[in-house]
Amino acid sequence: MYTLELNDEELRLLRSAVGSCVRDFGHDEADVRRAYQALLARLPAAVAKSA
Repeated sequence: MYTLELNDEELRLLRSAVGSCVRDFGHDEADVRRAYQALLARLPAAVAKSA
C-alpha cells in the first residue's frame, strides 16, 4: 500500500491522464481498459476552487 499526496492541480492532471488512457484503449485491450477505469474510480473527485 502506498500513500501519495497531491495538490488540486496534480490531482486534476492525474485524473485527466488516466481518463485519456481509458479512452485510448479499445476492445482488444479490455483488461487494460478495465484496470484504468478501476484506478480512475478510486481517485477522489477534484475539488472546485472557490473564487
